[in-house]
Amino acid sequence: MVSKPPVGDPVQDAPQVTPPQHAAAGLPAIGHTLRIAQEQMGLRRTARTLLKVNQKDGFDCPGCAWPEEDRRHVAEFCENGAKAVAEEATLRRVTPEFFAAHPLADLATRSGYWLGQQGRITEPMLLPEGGDRYEPVTWERAFAILAEELRALASPDEALFYTSGRTSNEAAFLLQLFAREFGTNNLPDCSNMCHESSGSALTETIGIGKGSVSLEDLHRADLIIVAGQNPGTNHPRMLSALEKAKAGGARIISVNPLPEAGLERFKNPQTPRGMLRGAALNDLFLQIRIGGDQALFRLLNKLVLETAGAVDEEFVREHTHGYEEFAAAAKEADWDETLAATGLDRSEIERALELVLASERTVVCWAMGLTQHKHSVPTIREVVNFLLLRGNIGRPGAGVCPVRGHSNVQGDRTMGIFERPAPAFLDALDKEFGIVSPRHHGFDVVRSIQALRDGEAKVFFAMGGNFVGATPDTEVTEAAMRRARLTVHVSTKLNRSHAVVGTRALILPTLGRTDKDVQAGGRQFVTVEDSMSQVHASRGNLPPASPHLLSEPAIVARMARAVLGDGSATPWEEFEADYAAIRDRIARVVPGFEDFNARLAADAGGFRLPHGPRDERRFPTKTGKANFTAAPVEYPRVPEGRLLLQTLRSHDQYNTTIYGLDDRYRGIKGGRRVVLVHPEDAAALGFADGSYADLVSEWTDGSERRAPGFRVVHYPTSRGCAAAYYPETNVLVPLESTADVSNTPASKSVIVRLEESASA
Repeated sequence: MVSKPPVGDPVQDAPQVTPPQHAAAGLPAIGHTLRIAQEQMGLRRTARTLLKVNQKDGFDCPGCAWPEEDRRHVAEFCENGAKAVAEEATLRRVTPEFFAAHPLADLATRSGYWLGQQGRITEPMLLPEGGDRYEPVTWERAFAILAEELRALASPDEALFYTSGRTSNEAAFLLQLFAREFGTNNLPDCSNMCHESSGSALTETIGIGKGSVSLEDLHRADLIIVAGQNPGTNHPRMLSALEKAKAGGARIISVNPLPEAGLERFKNPQTPRGMLRGAALNDLFLQIRIGGDQALFRLLNKLVLETAGAVDEEFVREHTHGYEEFAAAAKEADWDETLAATGLDRSEIERALELVLASERTVVCWAMGLTQHKHSVPTIREVVNFLLLRGNIGRPGAGVCPVRGHSNVQGDRTMGIFERPAPAFLDALDKEFGIVSPRHHGFDVVRSIQALRDGEAKVFFAMGGNFVGATPDTEVTEAAMRRARLTVHVSTKLNRSHAVVGTRALILPTLGRTDKDVQAGGRQFVTVEDSMSQVHASRGNLPPASPHLLSEPAIVARMARAVLGDGSATPWEEFEADYAAIRDRIARVVPGFEDFNARLAADAGGFRLPHGPRDERRFPTKTGKANFTAAPVEYPRVPEGRLLLQTLRSHDQYNTTIYGLDDRYRGIKGGRRVVLVHPEDAAALGFADGSYADLVSEWTDGSERRAPGFRVVHYPTSRGCAAAYYPETNVLVPLESTADVSNTPASKSVIVRLEESASA
């Protein structure tokens, strides 16, 4: 039986806390999955939908970007993927009557959980200038408003075109084409907030900003290091790959400030033995202090250098550059400084070294725990140094594995969604379409917020996502968005961004991954690129949530024609009618996509994009080789009486989408405003378990930001560190607190003090 959406926001004043769990998945995951799916879709629709997730003739999960093996399991999804599908395939609907009953002021008081639970948006909506609520608008009028506002700009650079990672390759290619034909490179995307640091470091060191491994490499590895990542919640299907690697003899080291159930033991729900006993994954858990990863890898590199025969000298000689400078810097690594930076014992690092030296094939996986610090780029460069030393790039069973968080975030970048595009890409685009793309760089996410704040940008267009909920410095960001002349969101469901808008606002409802897409040229499919560079098709199988929805490619094509008029020679109508026409153009512009349509037709599993370092140890860097680097070691220094806070997800959320109010593995139930603090740190600061505190962040300019009313949970974090969920704690992250080089918000290292809450 499908349940109705909540009428009011649930009370979260007194979350229940139990000890954290030590195993992930199993029967509880199956039960939770079925309950959520039934509440949103009902039993029959649940079976019809979930059995198509990640299948070759089905649709790509709208959750994470973890790849599939060629031979698929009948249930090729995880608990959180099922939640994502259920939220999109829900039978709940947000109609014009809903907006009539809920003015903007009311929506602005609602939680992200409540907004998301209301269901699928059914018609395009307009918030007129001076209006207090959204009202229905025709598609024709919506595109006319867009054209009116964009044409009125003093410069194309006053427009911002944001892209969420669920956007298909076809829609992303059209959006960047339109933006550049319009005249701007202002193409911020969600990668700016997550793996931009990875792309920056990898492009400099190995010549391509993507991972170099496949699933087969993970299965063949001798050693897998999982650093700054919680696969049990964020990429649960990765646990199956780790389980298979362990069965093949691999060892696993996890490096994280918090113990995570998924890396302790995985109870695979797809096998009887897995559900009953599970498999222990961790061989060594290094409970590192937040931000100490660069120091750890630097010392490991020093120890490898000091071990006779440990360096792959032939690989270093033939394929790398900068070794001498790197080696000189590594030899200066200091044990005392490293122990202070990491909080680890000497014996733990020595045990890690033993596992490293025993491995001939090593993979390092990482996620936001490495990418969202001021020193994230040099940290990831140090990881690359670590792999280069022993020839672990371009070798089967070895390589770099940045684990992408959203289902097509990597594909969107491949399609040209980037504020700093390569000249070669623009040259190919201009040649194919007869346009002149701007060559100056555009704005990334942080710079876009600053532009809105400072009046440099006036129109904000978002292809999916929840920009306001995902970005840092909430009060600054929301004030900046309200300065816009027009804000536009292409969306399937409501979120916080629909309640924080400009003078005028549009909501353009679109098809989701689960929806059948039929255009003038017949039934269509789109494509995505997973975290390991595999490109494949995605075909929805459900009737659309409303007859008034348009697909993402159709929305971009119609917007482009309305804005550019008949003066544009680009065949926008042809692209809307048949997505194969878009793929033909992609094939002529983007390297690796030659014969795009034919290759998809030949293999339902898709194809893997070329990767020079992986395929032939060819490194397209400025030196023509893989580059060692030698940056000074950095780590956060925290004043006395303060803690270093990392923002993170609960198990009941995906990015900013909140599915529920529990965090099952960490023992939290019925509330999200909790802060996890080591018992000894909490005692020293005078906070008992169950007391309430305001979190106050301190920035270098003397400014402070406050997040009130958090329940203190005594938790086995690393000493001196704390953790709390986003987006509730995004308010604490200063807009100017970003990673060097990549400009990614430094959401994993926020200096805070705890003050007794006024509501205690």
